[in-house]
Amino acid sequence: MNQYVTGTVIKELREKNKMTQRALADKLGVSDKTVSKWETGKGYPDITLLEPIAGAFRVSVTELISGNPVHNKNVSANMLRSKYYVCPVCGNVVHSMGEAVIYCHGILLTPMEAEPADARHMIFIERAEDEYYVRIDHSMTKDHFIYFIAAVSADNLQLMKLYPEGNAEARFKIRGVRKIYFCCNRDGLFSIDVVKNAGNNKAGN
Repeated sequence: MNQYVTGTVIKELREKNKMTQRALADKLGVSDKTVSKWETGKGYPDITLLEPIAGAFRVSVTELISGNPVHNKNVSANMLRSKYYVCPVCGNVVHSMGEAVIYCHGILLTPMEAEPADARHMIFIERAEDEYYVRIDHSMTKDHFIYFIAAVSADNLQLMKLYPEGNAEARFKIRGVRKIYFCCNRDGLFSIDVVKNAGNNKAGN
């Protein structure tokens, strides 16, 4: 079984809350020896104990698993703050509106950081009535391709999953679209601010 919470995190949270191993054990209905095993990596808590452990430390299960504090202030109200994850094994694309701990194929996925579109990842955007036609000047071979293209507004996400040997293009409804994101399997996530580049039909240096 994959390790879903580390003994180090449990120990740090316990000490932060000024709790002894016995005090934590009493809250969870286990022995202090069991807590000691968790903290020394000789065993892991049953998955059914994740919520009780998180509750004992007054953190979310997400924070417990990741070991990092999570602050979701107004995140759900703004899709522009979304995070994107791609599994390097199967190509699964995951979108999150806030902080999340996401595993796929046993791998802990980290949110990608978007970079501005560049000369090697040129994006062309054309307006056709109420749609944006988006095309990426990029190869679509089995080894080098675009995973997805997404059009994002403050309250909406339109995402088109792409596949090797297909076309690196998509059409999106214009309503409120502020940014276009696209992801290369080798070079990661890129973005363009549609508003700032209004009037131009391509982006990249």
